Amino acid sequence: MDLEFTEEQEMLREMVRSLCAEYASLEIVRAMEDDPKGFTSDFWKQLAELDLLGLIIPEEYGGSGMGMLEAAIVYQEFGRALAPSPHFVSSVLGASALLVAGSEAQKKQILPSIASGEAIVTPAWLEPENGFGPKGVRMRAEVEGDSYVLNGVKRHVLFASSATHLLVPVRTGDAEGDIDLLLVDPGSDGITLTQQMSLASDTQYKVEFSSVKVPVANRLAAAGSGWQTWSQVMLDGVVLLAVQAMGGAAVALDITCEFAKDRHQFGKPLAAFQAISHYLADASTAVAGGVTLAYEAAWARSEGKSIDRLAPMAKLFACQTYRDLTAMCEQVYGGVGFTIEYDIQLYFRRAKQLQITWWDTSYLEELVAASVLDGEA
Repeated sequence: MDLEFTEEQEMLREMVRSLCAEYASLEIVRAMEDDPKGFTSDFWKQLAELDLLGLIIPEEYGGSGMGMLEAAIVYQEFGRALAPSPHFVSSVLGASALLVAGSEAQKKQILPSIASGEAIVTPAWLEPENGFGPKGVRMRAEVEGDSYVLNGVKRHVLFASSATHLLVPVRTGDAEGDIDLLLVDPGSDGITLTQQMSLASDTQYKVEFSSVKVPVANRLAAAGSGWQTWSQVMLDGVVLLAVQAMGGAAVALDITCEFAKDRHQFGKPLAAFQAISHYLADASTAVAGGVTLAYEAAWARSEGKSIDRLAPMAKLFACQTYRDLTAMCEQVYGGVGFTIEYDIQLYFRRAKQLQITWWDTSYLEELVAASVLDGEA
């Protein structure tokens, strides 16, 4: 594994860090909490102008055609800044699904618009009381002529109010794999959006479908291939989320170390107490390990190697580390760490939210266990 970054990759890192500092500062992060839109138009416009919305989209479809390592660098910086935007749902998951399973017509129609920021594609995936696996997709799609008719509810749909397309897994039969992926216009008759509040104060919606008609032509790939596509897309996605978690963890640790050096008790800084200094040392070690694992997964993907085990391992370890680290940081801060004046609570809340979304701990453990027990790398 070669993780020696090139000059161009380091320039990309500096560019994204500067961009986030100007257009996605923590002041803006705070302002966007529980906002119905959830991101600023200025930040979105800058991402488009710098070709970052088309990060993984090939140049033939209007993107910048970068690889997974470059995407990981971008997401580490997004994690450091807690940058709020639909980039992950649209430029990663939505774009990846189209690249994997979209027809040539669908790719030419939608991918350039994703890269320019005109289109936002967000998955409408999870359902009430259902899990992350294929059995969790229970919303039915009944075929009537040349259309599907959808009835049901999807929850935790990020940035749905700004979406131009919903990417919806639907059940078309009783077998576990009878799942299709449909592109749905959120403005269709019968769709209702209701904002949901979350731990991270990000912008989520409940999407209700009542006799919503969707052309069969809006299906991605062949009938019954939806879950295979979605699983492949998610493997790439969780690698980037692992790197994002490590970016956030690194900043949380940095600001806590500064707090521990500046805050005095009993005539000396908190950092001088062995128990606290050992906590910080253990956390630093865990962050270094998490960064290496996450980038190993990104490197393996860029080299065309299997990430069936590495991707879930990376998110599992990174998100557990992020959550445990920020919980420790809150203990170092004491009660003030939970007040809105302090930045550490922003990282603490988002660490837990990231851990329980986009494949939670239990589902990730199942994927890793299946890989280990099957004896595959």
